[in-house]
Amino acid sequence: MYSSCVIGKNRPVYIIGEIGINHNGDIDIALRLLKEAKSAGCNAVKFQKRTPVLCVPEKQKNILRQTPWGILTYLEYKERLELNKKDYIKIDNYARKLGIDWFVSYWDIPSISFMDSFSLCYHKIPSACITDLELLREVSLRDGIVIMSTGMSSLSEIQKAVDVFSITDLCLLHTTSSYPCCAAEINLRMIQVFQQQYSCLVGYSGHERGIQISLAAVAMGAKVIERHITLDRTMWGTDQASSLEIPGLRKLIRDIRVIEDAMGDGVKKIYTSELSAKKKLRRK
Repeated sequence: MYSSCVIGKNRPVYIIGEIGINHNGDIDIALRLLKEAKSAGCNAVKFQKRTPVLCVPEKQKNILRQTPWGILTYLEYKERLELNKKDYIKIDNYARKLGIDWFVSYWDIPSISFMDSFSLCYHKIPSACITDLELLREVSLRDGIVIMSTGMSSLSEIQKAVDVFSITDLCLLHTTSSYPCCAAEINLRMIQVFQQQYSCLVGYSGHERGIQISLAAVAMGAKVIERHITLDRTMWGTDQASSLEIPGLRKLIRDIRVIEDAMGDGVKKIYTSELSAKKKLRRK
């Protein structure tokens, strides 16, 4: 893999543009989003990889749904959203050309094996799969850093998931799994709870509208920020409304870098730029 794996406690915030399924099964949209994410300053993009026949609950499979492709069963709809091996080869080649990391969240064990040929540097566990210990153990056999979201999970469930992995190769993302999520249910102080409880990297995966809360997460010490991205929030799809359009993504990344500069090292000092004011304003 071309990546230098720049994620780390002493490195700049690692910013992930989650394309997820916002490509709606269209490789051209996926590649355009990848290009826009790189142009905006993202370190990586992330997709979602499923085997729908395994992931869709039995009771949901035959429910009919109106889609842009006509009336489909829910299983047919989820299959329509999946990218194939040729699509991922195109993504891999294009990402290498642009110099941006890419990886996926795994929703089932066959999807892990499906991605093995790409030698990905990062492996994502979505909140929905944090209690699937069999899947987690399979991911733990791969080289690379595991990024795990913690939405809709209790502390005991999170602890059981953490125990599967080496803490040095793990990054926990605080998140609330509602789409979009209201500010009152974000609970950003969980970033500090995770920092105190675990020695691994801690970040934030946001599903809120706007960029303010993600910026606050950076100020609280999040070393990874993940946000859904889209070309147009009015496009078809369940994640579009909680996604950032590209102009918003650019503003987020710009402001994250400003906040990083402003955080400093916590050592009190008198800056050279203050000396003239000190001379002018101090009486004693």
